[in-house]
Amino acid sequence: MRTRVQFPPPPPINRSTKNKEVQKTRKSKGLAGFFCSTKFKEIHCESLRIAGKFAGSSFTSNAFTSNGVPMARLLNKLSSPFIKATQTKSIKNGNVGKLADGGGLYFVAEPLRSSWWRFDYRIDGKQKTLSIGLYPDVSLAEARNQREELRRKIANGIDPGSQRKAEKAAAANADSFEAIAYEWWHHKKDTWTEGHAKRTLTRLVNDVFPYLGDKPINSINAITLLEVIRRIESRGAIETAHRTNQACEGVFAFAIGTGRCENNPATAIRAVLKPAPTQENFARLTDPSDISALLHDIQEYKGSPIVRSALQLLPLTFVRPGELAKAEWKYIDFDAALWTVPAHIKKQRISLKNDSNRVHLVPLSRQAIAILKDIYPLTGSGRYVFTGLRTTSGSANERHMTTESMLAALRRMGYSKEEMTSHGFRGIASTKIRENHKNKFQEVVIETQLAHTVGTKTQRAYDHAIYLPERIELMQWWADYLDELKTGAKIIPFQRQI
Repeated sequence: MRTRVQFPPPPPINRSTKNKEVQKTRKSKGLAGFFCSTKFKEIHCESLRIAGKFAGSSFTSNAFTSNGVPMARLLNKLSSPFIKATQTKSIKNGNVGKLADGGGLYFVAEPLRSSWWRFDYRIDGKQKTLSIGLYPDVSLAEARNQREELRRKIANGIDPGSQRKAEKAAAANADSFEAIAYEWWHHKKDTWTEGHAKRTLTRLVNDVFPYLGDKPINSINAITLLEVIRRIESRGAIETAHRTNQACEGVFAFAIGTGRCENNPATAIRAVLKPAPTQENFARLTDPSDISALLHDIQEYKGSPIVRSALQLLPLTFVRPGELAKAEWKYIDFDAALWTVPAHIKKQRISLKNDSNRVHLVPLSRQAIAILKDIYPLTGSGRYVFTGLRTTSGSANERHMTTESMLAALRRMGYSKEEMTSHGFRGIASTKIRENHKNKFQEVVIETQLAHTVGTKTQRAYDHAIYLPERIELMQWWADYLDELKTGAKIIPFQRQI
């Protein structure tokens, strides 16, 4: 049998500090017109149920302040059965239902799609809403845990909405074309030469990243990529357009292999690019009389004696211009008449540049030895054989000569880029040795001295002195042949003791 509870009249309001909590409680929602003092605490079970029903609030049996004042239950208002019932009702009636759990968390029951959790909060004076997840994928308990985590962030001055946007942007950037292109480049660069790796990255940075760099790679289609490649074609750089598209093709293939892309648009547009021009060799002279005139011009060159010596040595050794420009005295053996081009200078894959066995040996003819001895008083006190024009041999800031110095000297002598390049001396040697040696040297000996890939993998890795006696004979024969071209006299071959 229920007993009617009669609440005593409220005591006079005391403005003192100790009664402020009482005053606030009287004014709070759900307690207007009601007051429970400590002496009524023993009958709170039934009386609070009645009061809560009347005021529209719910109370628990221990919902009291330290002074015995009951508190409204502001958090965790919902239960799983109530949520399910609301969801069922929403689907049946076709209405959207909204249930608050307290603390900013509320449940939205959708009749035509999945129901979901949302969280309202204020930060910096602005009202914001954040989605927590779909129901029932995110349970009531999980939603409450997320709410508490979000409230802690807000208390620390962190805007969870802005933080989420930043995280999404970072995730999207991880799959951007630029990010994956750099990942691909680092993955491949050790298998390329240093120059090729640099040129490949430069093309991407200059011609692709400004237009596609920040786009998710899976969102780039053939038309989008073609527009970028057409920009390169429009300035007449057809070869560069093809090479840039090849690099993009590698990037997309890498993305497909790592599960971040499904199609390769670079492959799709390959057929619609403008035809690439025929690959031409480095410009070089072919007529013996022209080669003879060039050798005379080099001998009479009035510019830097260091550059002149480099141009004199280049046809005798037919190494790559960059290898000659970086030559160091410590690798020149006058007694053995041998120049060792170290692995880190050779044109080869970056992964091989630290392999001490991957050197290239250049036998020095008596003509080459004479040139080196002639320049030794100028640069012998320093590190490099051919010191840069604006540095001093042996100084702390000593630098080697650039390949452009040799090329510029050829231009000053009147040879255009269509006629002769510093790299063209290799082509002259390759062609003229084959035309004039009269089966004296095997093809493999010529290719080895040109530092081209020959032999088995094991031979290439460990036997850098392969065919060395034949190569010594070849280099002296070639030096004598050049002297014959220059002077027009028959030179008796020099016989070297091996």
